[in-house]
Amino acid sequence: MSVLERIESPQDLRGLTYEELGELAEEIRDTLVDSVSRTGGHLGPNLGVVELTLALHRVFESPRDSLVFDTGHQSYVHKLVTGRQDFSALRQRGGLSGYPSRAESEHDVVENSHASTAVSWAAGIGRAYALKGESERTAVGVIGDGALTGGMAWEALNSLADSDDRVVIVVNDNGRSYAPTIGGLARKLDGVRVDPRYEQFLGWGKRNFQNRGRFRAFTYTTVMHAKRALKGLLTDQGMFEDLGLKYIGPIDGHDQRHLELALRQARDYGAPVLVHVLTEKGRGYEPAEQDVADRFHAVGQIHPETGLPVVPSRFGWTKVFADEMVKVGRERDDVVALTAAMLAPVGLQPFADEFPGRVIDVGIAEQHAVTSAAGLAFAGMHPVVAVYATFLNRAFDQVLMDVALHKAGVTFMLDRAGITGDDGASHNGMWDMALLRHVPGLRLAAPRDEATLRSAFREALDVDDAPTVVRYPKGAVGDDLPALRRVEDLEILTELGEGPAQVVVLGIGAMAPTAVEVAGKLAAEGRSAIAATATWVRPVPEGLLELLGDAELVVTVEDGLTDAGVGQEWAEFARLAGRTARWSHHGVPREFLDHATRAQIVERVGLDASAIAERASALLSR
Repeated sequence: MSVLERIESPQDLRGLTYEELGELAEEIRDTLVDSVSRTGGHLGPNLGVVELTLALHRVFESPRDSLVFDTGHQSYVHKLVTGRQDFSALRQRGGLSGYPSRAESEHDVVENSHASTAVSWAAGIGRAYALKGESERTAVGVIGDGALTGGMAWEALNSLADSDDRVVIVVNDNGRSYAPTIGGLARKLDGVRVDPRYEQFLGWGKRNFQNRGRFRAFTYTTVMHAKRALKGLLTDQGMFEDLGLKYIGPIDGHDQRHLELALRQARDYGAPVLVHVLTEKGRGYEPAEQDVADRFHAVGQIHPETGLPVVPSRFGWTKVFADEMVKVGRERDDVVALTAAMLAPVGLQPFADEFPGRVIDVGIAEQHAVTSAAGLAFAGMHPVVAVYATFLNRAFDQVLMDVALHKAGVTFMLDRAGITGDDGASHNGMWDMALLRHVPGLRLAAPRDEATLRSAFREALDVDDAPTVVRYPKGAVGDDLPALRRVEDLEILTELGEGPAQVVVLGIGAMAPTAVEVAGKLAAEGRSAIAATATWVRPVPEGLLELLGDAELVVTVEDGLTDAGVGQEWAEFARLAGRTARWSHHGVPREFLDHATRAQIVERVGLDASAIAERASALLSR
């Protein structure tokens, strides 16, 4: 029986020898590579935190002590040692979530996979323990150096330093978020990692004390365990201590003994302590270690021997934007790009390669990205903020009060809008249209194919007195869906049946092909139907009333919230204009969606063409 097979709970870790822990670490890495290569998922971050996770569970007693993993994509090792070793359906319906999940285990505390929140969570939990007199319990927050670029983390550290609560913050410093961490914080931590005086002193100590007898070995170990004091003598590293936080580190994040010693010291201190741990993303798996871009941060199905994709990815929506962004950059010197630590995932890497001075990576700081974009616009540039749709939620106030209020010409490119599926509730980009429809002056585009994405982006860049938003889904781009004819701002995609349309089906963005399919099913029942769409969905497109004509039923299909989305806004507009047609809205319910494939979620929420057509037929038969 392998060591991993003997681990059913964190308690089983505490009886292992360090030799057995080394074997366990190897088995865990092998298991991760084998499992994630079959299902896809976050590989590099988990390979880097194996020893750290084992140390956390040996020193702290989960669930009595609360372990909070910032973002949570590095929680696979935590799952393995808390009784969840079946990774065969990872991130698939019915299988394990790709993030911590309270439904899975009492050991999972926070399942929000948005970054820079762990310190706040730990501070709140630690204060609650103190108020309840539970002095034996500790709150532990594990946060990466990349997540420390988010302002919320520093707000929390500032507050935490003014307390005496039992809170341990572990900075998992691998020099990266998705890609290498940028900015002043990264430079500061780089100095802590590689200060030559520190390394020279440790090298001298190793040469003169290690393996030179019991006394010298003891001396060397003592010096290694006093890194914090040594670091304070040799380098300027008051960044955390200036805040009033006790600091231990930097600690080799792959040295099990030193990790556990540092964590025990932090646990026993009884007040806030920050432990600085150095780890290597992708450790132990050569293809990940050699991957310059992101150390296999997240992968699809891959060949475990080589790390190459099992199925090459098709030309996707992100690639369309990436290509058009470079073309625009060559034509317009005023266009600049901003990203929140996701240069490659949102398609800005090619633009950065060609125009490095016109890309600003702000770190995981969406609020700062949006407000600085307003400043760029004021000073005569046209900023393009590229971000996942779900992450724009974090900067809604800045969109409203800094961009829209000041009539700033800022373009937002929302990647992974709508239902994304396997990353779970926090990553579905289903909230943007419901939120943004309330922003005065904002124009919102939902392109349906490659051609309309390119044209919408170009049109957005021509607006210099209001925010513009272009949203598009995750994955491959389907075939172009050309219009038969236009009615002002609306495009008719199909017309079926005799005479005026009895049913008008309006598909928003990526749901336009579904609208065409619905119209076809209704026509097969003998009803006259048209399917139409608009690239620019807000404000209400010109020509809507003319398009509706005397239709009995109007069906809207969108991958945003059903009861607060574009369809509702269009229906209200028609009602106020005196139109009496019935409306049937189809979208995403106002609930958090469990992880599954996009197709499975579409079927579950009734967004497939068959379900929509069936409901429309029932309404028409009444």
